[in-house]
Amino acid sequence: MDYEVGDIVKLKKQHPCGSKEWRILRVGADFRLECMGCSHQIMIPRKQVEKNTRGLRKKE
Repeated sequence: MDYEVGDIVKLKKQHPCGSKEWRILRVGADFRLECMGCSHQIMIPRKQVEKNTRGLRKKE
């Protein structure tokens, strides 16, 4: 998949706040993701994001 800053990814597991959707803030070897539910930010390896992605919405 082709990931870009601003896209929304739906991941396999949900965040403790209940949201499964994350906004991409940084793309590279690691991704910086922001939870759409509570705005918590995490850094996660690209390989893990690619493995756990269940849906991708392009930015508008």
